[in-house]
This record gives sequence, C-alpha cells and structure tokens, in this order.
Amino acid sequence: MKPFRFLFITQEDPFYVRVFFEEFLRHYPRQEEIKAVVIAPTMGKQSLVKLARQMYDFYGANDFVRVGIRYVYYRVRNVMARFLAADRFYSIRQVCNYYKIPVLYTENINDENFLSYIRRLDLDLIISVAAPQVFRRALIAIPRKGCINIHNAKLPKYRGMLPNFWQMYHGERNVGTSIHRINDKIDDGEILLQKESPISPGETLDSLILRTKKIGAHLMIQAIEEMKSGSLEPTANSSADATYFGFPSKEDVCEFRRKGYRLI
Repeated sequence: MKPFRFLFITQEDPFYVRVFFEEFLRHYPRQEEIKAVVIAPTMGKQSLVKLARQMYDFYGANDFVRVGIRYVYYRVRNVMARFLAADRFYSIRQVCNYYKIPVLYTENINDENFLSYIRRLDLDLIISVAAPQVFRRALIAIPRKGCINIHNAKLPKYRGMLPNFWQMYHGERNVGTSIHRINDKIDDGEILLQKESPISPGETLDSLILRTKKIGAHLMIQAIEEMKSGSLEPTANSSADATYFGFPSKEDVCEFRRKGYRLI
C-alpha cells in the first residue's frame, strides 16, 4: 500500500500554534508521513509596524507590554536552545527539529515556484493550521484528498478571525472546534469533524485558546485516520446559517472586558 503523505501550512506563533504542533507530534503515531511544515509570514504580508499597532489596539497598553515581554523571552530562549539544552519548546521550528520534521519557508503559498516544489512531494493531503494566507485553487488542487483546515468554532457559525474571542464575546457556554475542507471561500468547505467543549467560569481568552489548540490536535489526528480509512462522513457547511467576524476593534475589546472577560 502506498504510504500516506501530507504537510502542514502555518505561521510561526510561539504562543498558541506551537502548542498545537507539540500536542500533534507527541501523539501522531506515524511521523514519517509528514513531509514538511511550511511556515508563511505571520499574519500574512503585514509590516511589523502595522502588526505591532494591531496588537497594541487589541491588548491595550498593559497587556501589550506583558505579551511583548513574553514574546521577547520566547525569542531569546529559542535562540539559546540552539546551544543549550532546553526544558521546553519556544517555537514551531524547535518542535519540528526535535521530531525531525522538515521545515520550509515561503513568502507566498500560492507562488508558482512553491506550488511546483510541493507537487513533487506527491501529497495526499495539505493541512492548514492558522495559515496566514488564503489558499487559491491551484494549491487546493494539488493533494489527492484535497486541503483541510482547523477552525476553533462550530461552523458554520463564527467564520473568520479569532473565533474564540467572538464566542466568549457573545456569551456562548461552549466553544467549538471544526475540521473542514478548504475551498475558495473563507471557512466554507464541508465539515469533516466537530467537537464542543465548555468554556470554564473565569477562563481567559489566552487559556481558552491554549486549551482548544490541544483539543484541535487530537481532533486533527482523528480526521487524518478516518480520512485514510474512508470512514469520514462530511456534513454541509451551510452559507445560509453562517456568521462571519473580522479582527476585533478596540471598541470590541472594551466591550469584551466590560462583560467581565479577560484576554490574559
């Protein structure tokens, strides 16, 4: 039987996406199937200044400083890990190096040179985990079984950005996790697997995202195994029932806090 072959497309996020890969690689039984983890520019093609401004508006002065210190600490520890033994992981690349998974970098996941390279990998599947760029049709068509994405909401509700934030904002008691096929629209492909878990009283957005990244890693393993066995039963991701949310504004964050929620 021909071996199953897949790769991930993601962005370098030491806080949350790294946790997904730690959990996935710790538990996935056949790591030789993973041909690469592709890392694209964080938050798409935004400049560092624009990204910093967006994060400042989101977190506010105090939390922005706290997150900034944490980010610098992770970057320094990641560099130190090249020379000294580390007791934990501080980047996705560090996780992949530990498990001997190749890491690739590209500025544009839809660039023809990149597409030509991954065509030669003879892939069955491409998996998006917080991929910062939209998959175009040429990319979607490459793997035999298509491309799939993990989204931290119970689709078709809460399509778009930061779904954990919006589920808390709207007072949901449970948070969803969905594995769905990728088509040429945002969070629109048919749903392969879904799971709900309760939002704990007093839980911060930070702790909820960390927890759902681990839940998502195990759901992704289940999706891959069922895809290989042919036992997946897709369900419709109805556009008529969909809701979509963009990145929260300063006013949205103020209202989030007024409702008694905390970011970190």
